[in-house]
Amino acid sequence: MRIAFVGKGGSGKTTLSALFARHLARSGAPVLAIDGDINQHLAQALAPGEDAPRTPPPLGPGLPGIKTLLRGTNPRITTSDSMIKTTPPGRGSRLLRLLGDDELHTRHVSRAGGVPLMVTGEFDESDLGVACYHSKLGAVELYLGHLVDGPGEYVVVDMTAGADAFASGLFTRFDLTFLVAEPTRKGVSVYRQYRDHASDFGIRIAVVGNKVTGEDDLLFLKEQVGDDLLTHLVHSDWVRAAEQGRAPSQAPGSPDSPDPLEPHNRHALNVLRETVDAQSRDWDRLHRHAVEFHLRNARAWADARTGEALAAQVDPDFVPGPAALD
Repeated sequence: MRIAFVGKGGSGKTTLSALFARHLARSGAPVLAIDGDINQHLAQALAPGEDAPRTPPPLGPGLPGIKTLLRGTNPRITTSDSMIKTTPPGRGSRLLRLLGDDELHTRHVSRAGGVPLMVTGEFDESDLGVACYHSKLGAVELYLGHLVDGPGEYVVVDMTAGADAFASGLFTRFDLTFLVAEPTRKGVSVYRQYRDHASDFGIRIAVVGNKVTGEDDLLFLKEQVGDDLLTHLVHSDWVRAAEQGRAPSQAPGSPDSPDPLEPHNRHALNVLRETVDAQSRDWDRLHRHAVEFHLRNARAWADARTGEALAAQVDPDFVPGPAALD
């Protein structure tokens, strides 16, 4: 299952991404966390006891090599340079298994707080004034487009703040999107944007209330988001200590370590996982959306940029999924 955490800046989506990824890792489930936020803080959130947690080589600068790997022997893609972030896989493309021994996972995954982690990378000096962050997120979109993850496997992505994810087709790459909302008018405004944009594509959104301090906060969220409110988290002394660098040195992602979270917050994480596990993967829908956004990008800019008609990259007789691995 592929899960995105989104929300207003400061809502706690990075913290929730890390808590959920560690929650999955504690159970022994295969999980990969991806930092897809322009503010690269997920490693610190996953490893609160470390001053400078180790991060892997970022995906963004490695995009040319990633394209070459994923292109494989697909005859519809003339060169890896003609691949764009939305290029869908076809016969001959390199499909990936989660945390496999391929070059991409070997190079671009390290562990933070006991959780495998990928990062898109920060803006560097060469990006300033000439590139948008979606050029780096394109690597995540290509990765998810070529990933064949199975039942009981999880990819948890900490996304950019606000509704910025809708600037690309990345928002359609997930089985479930958790929108983290504070009990304020600003906190729920991003929810309305996501709900309205996602409804046309059948994207399921579930709201996770955060920083809830009492019944008034909970009632406000229920009034604002209705049945989309899945669960909520309350103030956590452990999370605050972690954010201040006072977290216990033993990584809470370890299965044999005691869970430092409060009972209510542990219950909320259990609700998130139960909800994710109740989803079913629709490979046809995922691929249909991928093709749609690829054709949109081809018409809007990519044909002119590459000098090719990129609609030809679409393999009409191919749908990714377990059967395609054979």
